[in-house]
This record gives sequence, structure tokens and C-alpha cells, in this order.
Amino acid sequence: MDVFGDLFRGIRAHGSLFGSTTLTAPWALHFVDGAPLTLCTVLDGSGWIVPDDGPPEPLGAYETVVVRGPGTFLFVDTPDTTAPPVACGEFCSAPEQGGTTHRLGWADHRAGDTRAATLIVGAYPVHGEISRRLLDALPVVLRVEAGGTGDAVLDHLAAEVARDIPGQQVVLDRLLDWMLVCTLREWFDRPGGEAPAWWAAQRDPVVGEALRLLHADPAAPWTVASLAERTGVSRATLAKRFADLLGEPPLTYLTRWRMTLAADLLVEQKSATVAAVARTVGYADPFGFSAAFKRVRGLNPTEFRRAAAGVAAR
Repeated sequence: MDVFGDLFRGIRAHGSLFGSTTLTAPWALHFVDGAPLTLCTVLDGSGWIVPDDGPPEPLGAYETVVVRGPGTFLFVDTPDTTAPPVACGEFCSAPEQGGTTHRLGWADHRAGDTRAATLIVGAYPVHGEISRRLLDALPVVLRVEAGGTGDAVLDHLAAEVARDIPGQQVVLDRLLDWMLVCTLREWFDRPGGEAPAWWAAQRDPVVGEALRLLHADPAAPWTVASLAERTGVSRATLAKRFADLLGEPPLTYLTRWRMTLAADLLVEQKSATVAAVARTVGYADPFGFSAAFKRVRGLNPTEFRRAAAGVAAR
């Protein structure tokens, strides 16, 4: 498991697709859910993404924008559109809500209408502390132009939305996930970009291998010496390269990652004891685990679990 794949594990599309082949100017769709992460891509035509706080972003054919919540945003034909905003949420699929005649298929394209646009949106609920580390690396709005690796995915999306067959939603969900991965990869690798430290570190032959080992088995009794042996360098070399690329020593990184895993386990596995969670993330002593958790998270495990339950109830 690499770092990116690990952070992506709690982000999945699930029946959250909104598509339209009948958006004819003027239009203004207001996506009101405030999803933690929303992917918007245009198959044909063009429009503009207008976030709550930020400048409008043009969106042409085969271009993609990712919007980070909790703010809402508009998809409009032009920034100064005369169309009144139509509130559109997770179940926005009826024509009077800005959607289409067919929930499946969307095969009612008006041939030759140059003012129409085909918009695909995937709204992603983000579960847990793990995936939030990925969100923390993203701006409110990021944009990737056409011509990259995502174009092939969009070809598949264009073909799939034109059909009405069993299992379509499952296929569309997976295509959206694929599209999101391609989009984030290209954005992190853009010339002159400022990708998170862990992104570049994955490609270092030494530090990248150390990260893969830590993420593959975070509960193992890792030491700098054992990591150095597995990566084929001295302890001093590993420690220096790791700190240079990630800004912290290997075992400090491991502790923070273990506490992130533990935070999700405490919330997701309500019947698990603190001792059981401690063992899962590599601590034989629950007291040592609790001390480490409070040092990193600011609360002990029981307090954290209680606070998370209160937030969920609200």
C-alpha cells in the first residue's frame, strides 16, 4: 500500500452521480450539499464553476474541477448568467430540478445544440481521519485541463451515460473513482505545483520504500535500524533522507500515522476496547498508547471517542 492509496481508502463514489445532457443556456445549478469533495467534469459544451469564496473557474470539454467542501458552488453557463439558481443536491435528477428525463442513460441529447453542456458530478462523502489527510493537501478548487490520462476515463463515461442497462450506476461510480485518482495525480504532478511532501517522497527510492513498508504494516515493531536494513541503506542515511523529504524522523511519522489509524478505529469500532485498538496499531501497552494518542491528538482515546460520538449525534 502506498501513501496515496492509503489516504484514498475512505473516498468512494456511491450512487452520487448527477448528469445532464439537456443543460441549455442560460442555466445555474447550485450544488447545495457541501460535500467534502466534489468532482465536476464536462463531456461536451462548456460552463463555469463558481465557488462560494473564490473566482469563477472555466470548465470546457474534457476538463475537470475538484471542489473541496464544506462550501457550496454553482455550475453556470456564464459568470454573469441571468438564470435563477436551481438548488441541486444528491438526488437532483428530475428535469424541474435541472436534471434529465432519464435517471439512467441520459440519452436525450439535443443534437446540434451548441449551447447544451453535459456535466458529470461525483459527490464524495469522506469518512474518517485517514482520508481527511488527503483533503488537507488540496485547495478549495483545483482544475485539470484536457489532454491528460483522465481523457480515456471520460471516453468510457461518455459511452456509459448514453446507455440504460442494469448495473450502470456501479460502473459509473467506479469510473468516477478512476477519474478522481487521475485528476489528483495530474494536479500533484503539475509543473511548478506544490504537492504535499508525502507525494514527492513516494518516488524517492529509499524513502518511498520506507513509506510503503510503514503503510503496509504499521503495527510492526519498526525501528530506524530495521527500516534501514529493509531499504538497503544505513540508519544515518535513512534518517536524513526521510527528514529532508518529510520534515520529521521516520518513527515520528509512524507514530502520527498510527494515531490516525487509531482515531478511525475508535470511531468505527464502537465495541472495541482501548487496549484492542492499541494492539491493532502496534502497542502492547494500552497506557503507552493512550499517552502517545493524547500527545498527538490532544485528547486521550476515551475522550476522543466521546467527542466524536457527540459530533455524530449533532
